[in-house]
Amino acid sequence: MRALLLAALLTASPAAAQQAPATLQQQAPATLQQQVEAKLAEAGPGVRFGLVVATLDGREIVSLNPDGRFVPASNTKLFTTIAAYELLAGIDQPDRDGATRVLLRPMRGKAPDVILEGRGDARLSSAPNCATDCLATLADAVAARTRRVGAVIGDSRAFADERWSFGMSWNNIPTRSGTALGALMIDGNEAVLRIAPGAAGQPPRVTGGDYMTVANEAVTVAEGKTALEVARLPGSRTVRLSGTILAGAAEEVLRLGIDDPAHYAAWRFTRMLQERGVRVSGAPAALYRPAGGGAALAEAQPVEVARAEPGPLGEDIATINKVSQNVHAELLLRRLGAARAKPDVAGGLEAVREMLDRAGVPERAATLADGSGMSPYNRVSPRGVVTLLRWAAGRPWGASFRASLPVGGIDGTLGRRFAGGALKGRVFAKTGSLTAASAVSGYLLTARGETLVFSALASDVPEDVRATAIMDGALELVAASR
Repeated sequence: MRALLLAALLTASPAAAQQAPATLQQQAPATLQQQVEAKLAEAGPGVRFGLVVATLDGREIVSLNPDGRFVPASNTKLFTTIAAYELLAGIDQPDRDGATRVLLRPMRGKAPDVILEGRGDARLSSAPNCATDCLATLADAVAARTRRVGAVIGDSRAFADERWSFGMSWNNIPTRSGTALGALMIDGNEAVLRIAPGAAGQPPRVTGGDYMTVANEAVTVAEGKTALEVARLPGSRTVRLSGTILAGAAEEVLRLGIDDPAHYAAWRFTRMLQERGVRVSGAPAALYRPAGGGAALAEAQPVEVARAEPGPLGEDIATINKVSQNVHAELLLRRLGAARAKPDVAGGLEAVREMLDRAGVPERAATLADGSGMSPYNRVSPRGVVTLLRWAAGRPWGASFRASLPVGGIDGTLGRRFAGGALKGRVFAKTGSLTAASAVSGYLLTARGETLVFSALASDVPEDVRATAIMDGALELVAASR
């Protein structure tokens, strides 16, 4: 009988022979790769994901569309800030190269003009409570020197006049996310409007934003909800405020972009001088490179009165990565170009490419158009990002760079993500979000203390799909498996 049974098994059809292994495969537990793919599949059809998770020595644990090209959004800031750590000297020293200067230029038979000369400082502040890198320091120095001046001229010629990088969406320009930039700028180049409810049926009270003209068409309502909208056309200083604000509601704070940063700085400095009793006879003006439409300067050589010295660039890099500060990132890109005597976007991108060559990242793995990630022209691959992050981890400044990244559930743009799970305090990563795109890349610590490098990118994401939550879930699966 046993012989007959064995013969029957040996002569069974190929289909029957393959059935048993298939059944066994269905019963086997899913691999980590399969679990991650199943998690990402929850997004539904149409969404493109790319994911690479690797060890520090380069062994890939999970790989999904590793060489696909995705919109990185603010993951672009990884490239800019890593390039700064690699290529700029004195990251941890006071930023003397970026110091803003104030000068007096003699004018024959007239009061001297004031020249406010920017060199790429992203942190110069006119806030009343400013403690360091303050515009007030420069205003005090001028007021101590003279009581009469001509015009205040904002000089932004240290960089080329490229106030927006290539691909900036026009609808972002009026917002703080898309505000213009230049070698001279103050207060993040933002105008702040404070809106408080009035009596029911009346317009709200608007304060601040004196640089703008506000067309207040909003209404205070006794019932309903606050739903305010602001609109400003690029190139215009007129802001249209509409919508509703609920009576008794808290004050709303709106931050608006400014299109002419050097002129705004000159306008603000004019007011500060006047507050100190200095008579200013001319209108504020601006100079850009290439010059055109700005004030003409007299031939007499200016005399430096004072300078405002910002803190170390490393501190600004932490701001860029922690809160995803676009303007600071764009200025840093231009600083990279200026260090090579090419103070423009193209020069900055050449510097980034030099860094990527050192890191071994192929050109197709990183094609960039700006320094912040606001451009939809940027394309990177997950494997390219992981290659860069692995290389950065081994550099002498690698630990400082990692410390600049948001920490899951703790701070920055990751302050609310991973807050309730096992990865709280164990993810150090840069986030990114743009229309139909989401990204998160960095380092994570597994339950056993192993450091992994990862890049998760998503493109073509519908509005009703929570791609970030799905990618976070995939990372949690990886961390739990190690």
